[in-house]
Amino acid sequence: MPERRLDQIRCVLLDMDGTFYLGERLLPGAASFLAHLRGSSEPFVFLTNNTSQNRDHYLAKLRRLGIHISEEEIFTAGEASALWLQARAPGCTVFLAGTPALAEVFVEHGFRLVQEDPDWVVLGFDTTLTYDRLWKLCDHVRAGRPYLATHPDFNCPTDGGFMPDIGAMIAFVEASTGRRPDVIIGKPHAPIVEALARKTGVPVETMCMVGDRLYTDIALGAHGVMTVLVLCGETSAEDLQESPYVPDLVVQDLAELDGLWRLARRE
Repeated sequence: MPERRLDQIRCVLLDMDGTFYLGERLLPGAASFLAHLRGSSEPFVFLTNNTSQNRDHYLAKLRRLGIHISEEEIFTAGEASALWLQARAPGCTVFLAGTPALAEVFVEHGFRLVQEDPDWVVLGFDTTLTYDRLWKLCDHVRAGRPYLATHPDFNCPTDGGFMPDIGAMIAFVEASTGRRPDVIIGKPHAPIVEALARKTGVPVETMCMVGDRLYTDIALGAHGVMTVLVLCGETSAEDLQESPYVPDLVVQDLAELDGLWRLARRE
């Protein structure tokens, strides 16, 4: 049974949008599952590909929803992107297509943000995107500048449906320039898994990714992470039938996972 692997897990990676909450409401079982992890001293990390906001935003949002965690228990694809670039080109100049919140992350990691002649081009989930910024981004990519995207998500779930995410912008830039990013950092790509292993000190094979998106959360399984799909967000049971990404376990929501977790650990 897939759920028998749950007793081998030493760190839970929790997606946020569509898994733990949707808009301004917690999804079923979210608070109780987290309380259970906290009470049993199981380490966890909230892991999100959404780079339109930074860690402070998520801490404040979770507090509004009655969830109190530490800064170290949140890790974003924006932070992972800045750390990846910092290790390879510290202090370089960056043209950033991103929100002010993402700009803060890159400045905090020692990068100088410029409009012209950048060493690197970085594309994030830019909800403040203008046509002029998109045009300039394409100019720099077309000129051959090294090009990083923070994550690949096509859409971001909302209470009313979905809003276009960075994957749609990657497609726009590719249509205009013929280039895709040289590196993509967030789920399901290797750089974010490597960053998590360094951050937590936990072997990858003892991590469990819990999320609602097949091509990011569940695709993380290719790196040896156990994956649990929740059906309370983007993905339906019907979507699984033709998906190349197969989760180790499928649950309706975190309430069901909480029950299976207790059963697997005889709690």
